[in-house]
Amino acid sequence: MNASPIRPDEGEHTTHASGRIDELGLKATVAQVLDRWPCAGLAVAVIADGRPAWFHGHGLADVAAKTPITEDTVFRIASLTKTFTAVAVMQLWEQGLVDLDAPANDYLRTFQLVPTKGSYRPATVRHLLTHTAGVGYWRRLSDLLQPGVGSGDRARRSGALPLAQYYRRGLPIEIEPGTKWVYSNHGFAALGQIVEDVSSQPLDRYLRERIFDPLGMEHTDLTRSEWIRPYLATGYVLRSRGLRPVADREVPTPGGGGMYSATADIARYVAGLLRIAANEHGSVLRPETVATMFRPHFQPDPRVPGMGLGFELGEEGGQRTVGKTGILSGFHSAMALAPEEGIGVLVFSNTGGLDGRGASVPLATMLLRLLLGLAVDPIRIDIAPRPETWGDICGWYAPPPGPVTNLSLRALMGAGAEVVVQGGHLMLKPLTPIPAMRRGFRLYPDDPDDPWVFRIYFPEFGMDFRVVFDGGPKDGTAMRLLLDVMSFDRRPDLRNPRPWLTGGLAVGTAAVAIRSVLRRRRHQVGPGT
Repeated sequence: MNASPIRPDEGEHTTHASGRIDELGLKATVAQVLDRWPCAGLAVAVIADGRPAWFHGHGLADVAAKTPITEDTVFRIASLTKTFTAVAVMQLWEQGLVDLDAPANDYLRTFQLVPTKGSYRPATVRHLLTHTAGVGYWRRLSDLLQPGVGSGDRARRSGALPLAQYYRRGLPIEIEPGTKWVYSNHGFAALGQIVEDVSSQPLDRYLRERIFDPLGMEHTDLTRSEWIRPYLATGYVLRSRGLRPVADREVPTPGGGGMYSATADIARYVAGLLRIAANEHGSVLRPETVATMFRPHFQPDPRVPGMGLGFELGEEGGQRTVGKTGILSGFHSAMALAPEEGIGVLVFSNTGGLDGRGASVPLATMLLRLLLGLAVDPIRIDIAPRPETWGDICGWYAPPPGPVTNLSLRALMGAGAEVVVQGGHLMLKPLTPIPAMRRGFRLYPDDPDDPWVFRIYFPEFGMDFRVVFDGGPKDGTAMRLLLDVMSFDRRPDLRNPRPWLTGGLAVGTAAVAIRSVLRRRRHQVGPGT
């Protein structure tokens, strides 16, 4: 292991808004998480007072070559790419070249978004930025089997198909835009294409000239360029016989998850965003633009943080948080920020599968809580349960009518989740044949003044998020369950399919939804890539 300021020329910044950084506490937290989620290599950066402050490296970037992790080790950062694509779109918005509430098809020349129903309103740029455009997670099941493709000039240089060919039949819109949150890499591929089509530049060159170079990001690119190759870590998964290198492929959606970067570079990026958020002059965006990106643009209930523009929103101890996660086979990444405090945490790992289990997200969350002076354990035990409300809450919940994603997932869907009292506790139990999920999760009270607000902890993933119940007899409407930004409606118990479903082959809707939320993560957010 090694720990140091993130750059010698930045100086040894060891303070943050609440005082000195507790390096021993940070290292102890890293060790605790690694004991639970071992990995070949791990890179941790702390940004304090809007400046890179601390770096900690663990393990190896390449096991065979015994290459150590440093601040210049390049990781595939997966969905953290989405924040850069969003920044690029907002730069075009600042110049008056893009209207966030105009149809996205107004700016797409290479391919079009195609609604599956003529009654759907057009999907806007804002819808794409908030994952509410109605674009699914996969176009079709075959996407899981084919190698990655790229975009435009970048595609020719990477040996992948251009998006014009990938989406030659159009990109389907399968849900009424603006009505549901459905995580979509394809939606951000479309945003990347908008940047290309409006700017008349390949996305990688636009990002290089407008974001990477102005911020001094020396080892960052959307292609495997000369800035990347000498520093690139090998990705691994942990199997029964130890670490195994993963297959190395391009992702299909470059604007959604194609970037390569180093901890030092992303720390500069985060520091720049935090300084701009604190009303300092920025080289990539205006302060008011960053403030806009960091506020909710899709929020199904005021008690959940909602979705920003390319960034996922959260809350820790009453303080607003912003962030993003990334998952790619062999690589996990997490970004967690507290803008009002000028604090940020980055965690990159070169070990992990697509199931999301790994060190990056739980460690980023725990370190941010530590830096904010909060308890690392998210579950509150100081709030007494209110069982008089449980009768209104218990029942079977299923997604609202209509698809929740496109064709490839419909065949895999199950039928929601039950909320029941078991062993004296309120439990959420997904209707799924997966035993670990079917056992259910305890709903812990999370607000002393609101008996309809709970928190669920997923120990296997080291993640937690808020669960809110809305409606019911208290206001004369149907009860609704909100898992972060995803909603489920309570249905009549007579239609509950549990007796015949739990032994079947379908994967429960709640299981799929929870996996999406786990990818998103409240504070960093989300999914792979």
